[in-house]
Amino acid sequence: MSTVDIVLAGARGHGRWHLENIRRLQDKGIVRLAGICELTPLTGDEIPEGLGTPEQSADFGALLDSTGARIAVICTPIPTHTDLALEAASRGVHLLLEKPPAPSYAEFRRMADGVAAAGVACQIGFQSLGSHAVPAIRELVEEGAIGEVTGIGGAGAWARAEAYYRRAPWAGKRRMNGVDVIDGALTNPLAHAVATALALGDASRAEDVTRIETELLRANDIESDDTSCVRVTTANGLQVTVAVTLCAEDPDEPYVVVHGDRGRITYWYKQDRVLLQRAGHGPEEYEYGRTDLLENLVDHVTDGDDLLVVPDATGAFMKVVEAIRLAPDPAPLPATAWHLLPDEDRRVVPGIDGLVAAAADSLALYSELGADWARPHVANEVST
Repeated sequence: MSTVDIVLAGARGHGRWHLENIRRLQDKGIVRLAGICELTPLTGDEIPEGLGTPEQSADFGALLDSTGARIAVICTPIPTHTDLALEAASRGVHLLLEKPPAPSYAEFRRMADGVAAAGVACQIGFQSLGSHAVPAIRELVEEGAIGEVTGIGGAGAWARAEAYYRRAPWAGKRRMNGVDVIDGALTNPLAHAVATALALGDASRAEDVTRIETELLRANDIESDDTSCVRVTTANGLQVTVAVTLCAEDPDEPYVVVHGDRGRITYWYKQDRVLLQRAGHGPEEYEYGRTDLLENLVDHVTDGDDLLVVPDATGAFMKVVEAIRLAPDPAPLPATAWHLLPDEDRRVVPGIDGLVAAAADSLALYSELGADWARPHVANEVST
């Protein structure tokens, strides 16, 4: 098998994870890092050992041309995704595009339609959808392990220091210089919870969504939400509710739960861990492997393997992004609803961990669960 040359656009921040993953695949002889696109070139210390001296340039198109790369990994600020993806596609270069794929549904469609017209492959970087747990859960549901599915919940209680919102000019922004960014808890750090919940609810595509309700709030001094929930009604009548916060008291692993009338399946998607609880049986726990999305893309390009996360399979997620974009700006929580942990330089919302779990369990929004700070806010509703 020939080695596939890759260009990475955006090698700092989360891009460092991609550098390490490319090194892993390069060690296996599958890929070669041919180029790095960054506004400021990486120093030798920033390039993991074993990756050699890839060509560097701030000009993405010129770098693709000079390296002849077959695949580009795009891990740049959200508003740049569509233009960079189309620039690669115009050169016949296949793509791994980080999530969220775009800051608006219009930009998503421009990207997805342009990539399709160019005839190149595009994988969207929802790594949780590469987990072997996802098809295993679908199989359990189809077998009737938990009876009839009654709804899907998602919960993410994470913590981010105030410095997190100073890591880049676009961090925590809804818009910047008149351009949509939409860097909120549901759309970026905990986007996997939303996309995975929709996938397990058999509602991955844009046409699978009929109604979206949002409650967007913030404890931090930012534009976007850091404590929020969304409830999606799907075309098959299911409700998918995802509640998240970046202001947890005790941060824990995010999860998605499939509710049935005779049991439930909980999936901790970062751990590929599944818990099956059903009537008449003891709890059963399973751990699964996962297929790396870049490796899957390489296998698609070289051997014709099916892609795991094509753009259209994230259409429903992008409908949620669009509903959040169109919603009123997130409401600031009253000063009495949060406090600062000085040692950790982060804001905490007391009781939020329990509310996040309760929302995933009951499919209710924060305001319906009796959160004092959520009561004045009417859920923004969008029919699609």
